[in-house]
Amino acid sequence: MRGMDLAKCLRDVPDFPKPGILFKDITPLLADPKALATAIDRFAALDFGGVDKIAAIESRGFLFGVPLALRLGKGFVPVRKPGKLPWKTNRVEYVLEYGTDAVEIHQDAVRRGERVLLIDDLLATGGTMGAACQLVEACGGTVAGCAFVVELCFLPGRQRLAGRRVESLVAIR
Repeated sequence: MRGMDLAKCLRDVPDFPKPGILFKDITPLLADPKALATAIDRFAALDFGGVDKIAAIESRGFLFGVPLALRLGKGFVPVRKPGKLPWKTNRVEYVLEYGTDAVEIHQDAVRRGERVLLIDDLLATGGTMGAACQLVEACGGTVAGCAFVVELCFLPGRQRLAGRRVESLVAIR
């Protein structure tokens, strides 16, 4: 599994969600139990200097964040779209490659001083992850790093997250 090429488990979907966007579809990776296990193994092998919690961004980030939290024996923190969390929340709005959006986190999801690893499926412009980092920090937590299944290296996501450790399993150039 260590040598498995996860890039071969992705599917390109042209013009989704709008014309001109080439969407990197992770569903073939999710459908392959060996590929999915490899992705979780590779995330688990990353050394972020100890983390207290795993946070992941709705919705595809959850698919990797929850099994990673279980594997590492850590709590899981959902970062969700507005109006989806039932308790008191903090909210950050951001610009993404094809519009604007916002994410929220429960105000008590991360305790002061906790180190949090943030997970998502794809790094493009970095807007969503940047907002998630702000939410963790607003709770008093420290962002240990940001990890992605896929990174679109030709977009400015990594630069937008400058100063933070960023890891990706698949780099698309």
